[in-house]
Amino acid sequence: MSARVLAWLAWLLGGLSVAMFFAMVVLTVSSLFVGPSARDASVWGVLGEICSGVPSLAFPVVGALIASKRPENPIGWICLIVGLFWMLFGLEEGIGAYASVRFAQVRPPLTIEALNQGIWALPVGLLGVYMILLFPDGKLPSRRWRPLAWFSGALIALICVTFSLSPGPLGELPGYSNPLGQEWLSQFVDVGEFVVLLLSLCILASALSLIFRYRRSGDEAREQIKWLAFAACFVGATYLGGLLARILFAPESLKAGVPEPSWVSLMDSLGALGFASIPTAIGFAVLRYRLYDIDIIINRALVYGSLTVTLVLVYLGGVISLQGLFRAVTGQGSQLAIVATTLAIAAFFNPARRRIQAFIDRRFYRRKYDATKTLQAFSVRLRAETDLQTL
Repeated sequence: MSARVLAWLAWLLGGLSVAMFFAMVVLTVSSLFVGPSARDASVWGVLGEICSGVPSLAFPVVGALIASKRPENPIGWICLIVGLFWMLFGLEEGIGAYASVRFAQVRPPLTIEALNQGIWALPVGLLGVYMILLFPDGKLPSRRWRPLAWFSGALIALICVTFSLSPGPLGELPGYSNPLGQEWLSQFVDVGEFVVLLLSLCILASALSLIFRYRRSGDEAREQIKWLAFAACFVGATYLGGLLARILFAPESLKAGVPEPSWVSLMDSLGALGFASIPTAIGFAVLRYRLYDIDIIINRALVYGSLTVTLVLVYLGGVISLQGLFRAVTGQGSQLAIVATTLAIAAFFNPARRRIQAFIDRRFYRRKYDATKTLQAFSVRLRAETDLQTL
């Protein structure tokens, strides 16, 4: 198949995914205004569903861009397939939300629900195993990783078949039985969790392969891997920040069955937008667009992330200490503690930024730091030893 036909096919699949996303948005928003129970629908919940679908939209868009320009690289096609499945799942949820509001009682599509019991393993396996194993050039790090690739494919196929055809009640619909259930598969139901655990171990092994590839690659491949690693760290930090905010300000929302506050749902939805950084980073890495800018991004993220944490700790410590001092002297707190701490933070900002920047450069960018120091020392020595008047 020619490159032109493959490019058209890539954009066709990408356009189909975008169309499904907008159909999901229309159905989800319509659930606010249609039907007798429209008032019961939550605006924040609908907004959260839309925001959580945006990162999934980034996969088919980036995949179409990569597949149209690098059709020989399977990374773009993996992004397209993963995005297509995410859009299908989102469209199904949008149809379900609209039907549940438009009609008081609606019988769920049992066949689709049965297929969803196992089909989730395909996009998860493609993204968690093969995307990492084949990143960034579309080839395995070495022949030693072929058994992992074949074993992961067998696990994905096993999950898709056994979970979808297992007899018994459907997972999210306990009142209905699986219409595709096969009794001879009932003996394999107990090993389902073990198979899922094996797939998780395959994903972990794929992540280790990325470290192996980084150590054996040249400078360009290392810059490509840095893009993906930075996006993964950003997603992890965002998730950890949201979890800490829940623990500190809304610990009751962590309990099962307890409704979440609106700000928690919105924060989770905004945090889900961070997942869009993964396909974005993949696009920058594979297409090699401004590839070496990742060093600057990582440097600034380390500096300003550390600076933010330091200033927050200093601010909280200053406010608590001064408030305690005022209570010990006057018997009550004072707004002067907040004002004084704010002024101290403003004065402390630039010196702290310079010190943190120097530490980051010294610790993580040693070669660049040493080269800069050498040039500065040479410039000083040149000015001191050169007689400008004689010259």
